[in-house]
Amino acid sequence: MEIRSESVGLRSEKLGGSSPVIPRKRLQVWFIRVCSSILVWTCLVQLVAVGELWHPRFITNLTTRFSQIAGPLHVAGNYTSNGFLKVSCNGGLNQMRSAICDMVAVARLLNLTLVVPELDKTSFWADPSDFEDIFDVRHFIDSLRDEVRIVRRLPKRISKKYRHGVLEMPPVSWSNENYYLQQILPLFNKSKVLHFNRTDARLANNMIPLELQKLRCRVNFQALKFTPQIESLGHKLVHILHQRGPFMALHLRYEMDMLAFSGCTHGCKQEEAEELKRLRYAYPWWREKEINSVERRSQGLCPLTPEEAALVLQALGIDKETQIYVAAGEIYGSERRLAALRAAFPRIVSFLLLDFLNIHCFIHEILASQISSGEEGNTIRSIGAAAVPEPFISNGCPGFYGLSS
Repeated sequence: MEIRSESVGLRSEKLGGSSPVIPRKRLQVWFIRVCSSILVWTCLVQLVAVGELWHPRFITNLTTRFSQIAGPLHVAGNYTSNGFLKVSCNGGLNQMRSAICDMVAVARLLNLTLVVPELDKTSFWADPSDFEDIFDVRHFIDSLRDEVRIVRRLPKRISKKYRHGVLEMPPVSWSNENYYLQQILPLFNKSKVLHFNRTDARLANNMIPLELQKLRCRVNFQALKFTPQIESLGHKLVHILHQRGPFMALHLRYEMDMLAFSGCTHGCKQEEAEELKRLRYAYPWWREKEINSVERRSQGLCPLTPEEAALVLQALGIDKETQIYVAAGEIYGSERRLAALRAAFPRIVSFLLLDFLNIHCFIHEILASQISSGEEGNTIRSIGAAAVPEPFISNGCPGFYGLSS
């Protein structure tokens, strides 16, 4: 009996040593962790659902935050590049913006690697801004990476190989995809780098593949995003206008360069018409020199004068007390030409009157923050047109952008 009890005791000790019992406190900790995780995820799902129901932009902002942290959501396209395309845009901001849309579409069509476009520094505006001073370069590259490969600059090995110069040419204006496939693409058999030194209206608007048109729109409305400084300035401006009541943004194309280029001198004095003619001759790349203003106007190729703009606004039934934000540079003829528009709509506001709107301090804050952060370059190009947020961006012709109340 004694021997049996000892053996049983030994056996129980072995069993106890081979399977240790998990402490009860540790089980409680793990149980609490699991329950907490389930609770957090349930609350997050509910918040997302409620946010989408009551505030549709909630999801958009949320995904934007996640994309900024985790990186772009677009998967890089997989194709063999046929070469590098450099482009030098020309004209004003709206003209260059349209050209960038065209060049992205051309790069996609020909399977080319696009170098971040250069902006015009020799135009009438004489603006020294680079692409990154106006647009968010990182967003531009990442948002299109599933369609086109875009690089900030040519790789060093390519730059060294073509250090004595690359093939440079302006493509034919208003060309369709066949021109680029049949005449431009074969050029890359001889040189892997091609430089388009002019980009205005180089791709046809109509009768091109739908996919290219969609890509154009995607570049214009998604990829070409202003820098945070310019967006902040635009939002500040719109906020101030909102506080003062309903407003309309009017893209009045009546600046000196526009009139000189088009040859439209209706309503101008004789000395003003001569001044515009001299300016037209001063720019050799403006092909037309002798222009009949009356004939051009009868063809409907002239911009609206301030007087005509006033008549159109009145015909549209715009209330007289509506603020008219003139999204343009200095109007040629100044107050003399604005007199009719101001008489019809007294509450005219332009970027030259930003001091009146107490926004000049905000501009200085932006420039001061750039200097303190070491950023270079001129941030604001044609601030009257460029600082207005997306809904008020010009489409390159005289137009009206919507009434806000």
